[in-house]
Amino acid sequence: MTSPAEHQSDDLDALRAIIAAQASQIQELSRSNRAYEALVDALRVQIVRLKKQKFGASSEKVARNIEQLELALEGLEVARAAIDRSADEDEAVAPPQKTASSRRRGKPALSEHVLTERRTLDPGSECPDCGGELRLVGEDVSEILDLVAAQLKKIEIARPKKSCRRCEAMVQTLAPTRPVARGMAGPGLLAHILVSKYDDHLPLYRQGEIFNRMGADIPRSTLIDWCGQAVGVLKPLVSRIRDHVFAADRLHADDTPIRVLDPKVAIASGGAKRAVKMGRIWVYVRDDTPFAGDDPPAAAYLFSPDRKGEHPQSHLAGFSGILQADAYSGFGALYKPDPMTGATKIREASCWAHLRRDFHDEWTSSKSPIALEAINRVGVLYDIERRITGCSAHERLAVRQAESRQVAEAFKRFAEDQLDRISGKSDVAKAFRYALKRWASFTLFLEDGRVAIDNNPAERAIRPIAIGRKNFLFAGSDAGGEILADAMTVIETAKLHGLNPQAYLADILGRINDHKINALDELLPWNWRPAEIAPIVAAA
Repeated sequence: MTSPAEHQSDDLDALRAIIAAQASQIQELSRSNRAYEALVDALRVQIVRLKKQKFGASSEKVARNIEQLELALEGLEVARAAIDRSADEDEAVAPPQKTASSRRRGKPALSEHVLTERRTLDPGSECPDCGGELRLVGEDVSEILDLVAAQLKKIEIARPKKSCRRCEAMVQTLAPTRPVARGMAGPGLLAHILVSKYDDHLPLYRQGEIFNRMGADIPRSTLIDWCGQAVGVLKPLVSRIRDHVFAADRLHADDTPIRVLDPKVAIASGGAKRAVKMGRIWVYVRDDTPFAGDDPPAAAYLFSPDRKGEHPQSHLAGFSGILQADAYSGFGALYKPDPMTGATKIREASCWAHLRRDFHDEWTSSKSPIALEAINRVGVLYDIERRITGCSAHERLAVRQAESRQVAEAFKRFAEDQLDRISGKSDVAKAFRYALKRWASFTLFLEDGRVAIDNNPAERAIRPIAIGRKNFLFAGSDAGGEILADAMTVIETAKLHGLNPQAYLADILGRINDHKINALDELLPWNWRPAEIAPIVAAA
């Protein structure tokens, strides 16, 4: 029989063993956390460097690298969060000590449109200790952000038939107009499908799986029909947005490839081959926000089955003014003077971000000090541009004349001097010659305060297409490419105006078929006001 002292000794040994095991576990978790922190910091440095390389806009290769690194960073931070189970700031007794590598838990910023539900945990009216009456002296309020799962709702529209007792006339309310003729989908569902496909890049078959979990087995063929018909309903707005864009006197332009199923090859092979061709999505952006202009911004997307120069020339046939784009030869014909009058209809504005990228590529590969010097000189121009963003065109021009012109002229002298010293076959020399050959277009921003220093607005607008390509193999046809361009025109223009594209589309899809044709401009993103929804009387 053991004595109480021996029992106590055994308990102490067990506690010591538990404490030692926990200490070892804490050390292991700490080592893992430090390793995660090191990897996280390294990835963040790489992402920052790549974003600087982008200089606001980038090649698709750089963009893909950034996305891959951000995904890796996200995975590491999730793993670290599983190790670090400390409480959030608003629930902690004392604020955690901040370190250089500590992870910030930012509180979500909520818009005024987020619904608020107040739940009061009332202790009652009597004291649980003595039974005395309780009085209110204050309250503590904490917040929880929760998600109400999306639900499909079947709306039954009942239209009672009534007859007049006096004249026997039959009276019945007209059926409401549907967004899609003979289609079951309501405007909210159609808007969700369009935004999910063209903005969130979620293919229709995946959307079908989600709807199935909600209780609705919607055939993919039906989703396809709804999608195409809904975009067709928006066609009048698409036309008006494009007319608005091409009526500008300054435009940004860019393009990107998109794979398109080629039916000719499929038919010729009897279906044995599913060949694709490289179509093109073009974007033209009208944006006066950098100099606080009054004209509303908009983006017009168009599809072409190839990249022949005839396509941008056709798109811009009625345009006159300043075009900011890359050095694609298809745009080159637009800058030539009219052979009859000698007048130049379209002036070229070159992109300094493209030029800087050429030097950055050379610096990355060879560590050329000349390339680095060129990068730094271009960087000075961008430092000035950041200061005057949002200023009026007059103010921007004044600063550019006073500061940017001398920086640009010094860059030109530097380029000419280096071309006399370095090999003409080097990539650095090619970049210098590219700049000097187009010097008038590179310095056009010094003559007009409205002109941007680069083509970033168009490159930002084309980026969603590049992201979407990862989620679909190809467009099913040329018509599919045109539908993509139409949908992107409406969605991206709505986003330029800070609108929720799903709320915007849900409203206009429910109104456009009954809207007066001569008042359709009221539904454009920059004029839109949501309609008041009439209540639906529920059946008893």
